[in-house]
Amino acid sequence: MHIPPLTIVHVGAFMTGLREGPKHSVQIKLTNGLIRLGHLVLNFSDRDVARASSLFGSRKFGRRAVNRALLAFCRQHRPDILLLGHADMIEPATLAEVQQAVPGVRIAQWNVDPLFEPDNVRRIRSKLDVVAHTFISTAGQPLEKMRESGHAMSFLPNPVDLSVETGRADRVRDLAHDLFYACGNPARPLREICGREWNMDDFIADLARRAPTLRMALAGIGGRPHLHGARYQDVLESCAIGLNISRRADYYLYTSDRIAHLAGNGCVVAIERATGYADYFSGDEMLFFSSLDELADKLKHLAAHPEERMRMGEAGRARYVERFNERAVTQFMVEVIMDACAPEDMPW
Repeated sequence: MHIPPLTIVHVGAFMTGLREGPKHSVQIKLTNGLIRLGHLVLNFSDRDVARASSLFGSRKFGRRAVNRALLAFCRQHRPDILLLGHADMIEPATLAEVQQAVPGVRIAQWNVDPLFEPDNVRRIRSKLDVVAHTFISTAGQPLEKMRESGHAMSFLPNPVDLSVETGRADRVRDLAHDLFYACGNPARPLREICGREWNMDDFIADLARRAPTLRMALAGIGGRPHLHGARYQDVLESCAIGLNISRRADYYLYTSDRIAHLAGNGCVVAIERATGYADYFSGDEMLFFSSLDELADKLKHLAAHPEERMRMGEAGRARYVERFNERAVTQFMVEVIMDACAPEDMPW
């Protein structure tokens, strides 16, 4: 089915200059993908509009204003699709008003937070009465459970975008660091890794004992500062391997979107086998592990064999970009929203 150019209002945490934000974010990549497919995309930052509408710069006190602003914005531009990404400032009642004001508009939401977090499931479900399609970065049984209500749910891979992930660590033999890991908060909540809960400060210390020669680039660990924007990209480009650990590994295909940052920059992705990504990538494309001993041994081996590491990084990058690039991901989303393919299809 040929889909003509559409007007899409994309609501999410876009950067408007009112605050620091990550340039590697999913919302930016999805907008890029939609534009590259030929659609007109109008970004709407719900959080920043709420802040700007409040005398004290508070999202809480700008909530009513941002809902009025989105309704007016949609009336003005008459989108074919209203796409919501973690747009928690927007009320279901406002979406119902948009449906009345813009006949034929199709409303969809996407979410890349885990389904094992009850509050996230609540946020997703809060809009199901007014949203026709939902895209979630978890597959398998957890997604099937979300579909039990009859709502159109689809798996959303974490997209890679080579205008964002511009590094080629896979082409550099001598890099400054062997391993990269970043963590928002090492202790809250604990991460479950290989069947054990860890404070990530303790986990990295344990890994350093097992592999003492590894040169690590760390952010948010042991009180180190977090990395954002260009500095984050610089560090990614300096690292041979990236440790991709999420809160837990037993929700099929759920992972932090950092997997795309790592793979897209040519870093070897080190990820638990239990995540299910071994169904999509071979052991020559990603570093899979099921125990800390296996992880440490493989890290030491690749650090000592840069040519092998480069081949693995290049192969993993090529496969990830082929499967999960921003145009492929958004093409699937548009086809689902416009009823050109079934929500349960996984063309990956």
